[in-house]
Amino acid sequence: MTYSSSVAMRRQRFATRNQNSTTFKEGSSIGPISNTIILIVLACLLGLLYLTQVTKTNTFSYNINSLQSQQSQLQTEHNQLEVNAARLQSIERVSASTVNQQLVNVTPTATASAE
Repeated sequence: MTYSSSVAMRRQRFATRNQNSTTFKEGSSIGPISNTIILIVLACLLGLLYLTQVTKTNTFSYNINSLQSQQSQLQTEHNQLEVNAARLQSIERVSASTVNQQLVNVTPTATASAE
């Protein structure tokens, strides 16, 4: 190697006036097949994540449906018990009222016949 070629090589390494001091090297890039495989794997992972979330939501909706049906059954039973309680209390109130105690028992003396 001559002196002039070694000086020329040194100048190429260092930036001169009005030149950028950084150089960009092309690294090894991923090929198109690898990119496609990576995208397919990512799409599969996103699909699995979506299915997991949907399954959790369906599980919660089943729980909510069973609780709602149980609530409606209990509400129906509560309404029936309220009606029965009111009926039983009304019989007690009528029998204990002063008006009922002043009534006279009437026994039938004769029966009416249709002629």
